[in-house]
Amino acid sequence: KTVDPNLIHKNLRCLVCQGNPSRTQIPILRKQLIGSKDLIDEGKTEDEIYEFMSDKYGDWIVFKPQFNIQNSLLWILPYIVLIFGGFFIFSFLKKRQ
Repeated sequence: KTVDPNLIHKNLRCLVCQGNPSRTQIPILRKQLIGSKDLIDEGKTEDEIYEFMSDKYGDWIVFKPQFNIQNSLLWILPYIVLIFGGFFIFSFLKKRQ
């Protein structure tokens, strides 16, 4: 399976501006893309490249970080809020009737 460097580039935040678009970030993004391309040339898979970048720069660099203990609350919290919010609305509407 071939890895597309442009796809990897789109799934990584800029090292300096942390994902905010700007024309001044182009050299930094090129450097990041070249680093990804070097890893591709070494035969790394897409997941291995994301893992390498996360290990080097932290989980924030990947737009879709992997699920782990450190960020589990961030992945689970929206579902908890949705369940409790739905339960609250359902009980509130039931009491009104």
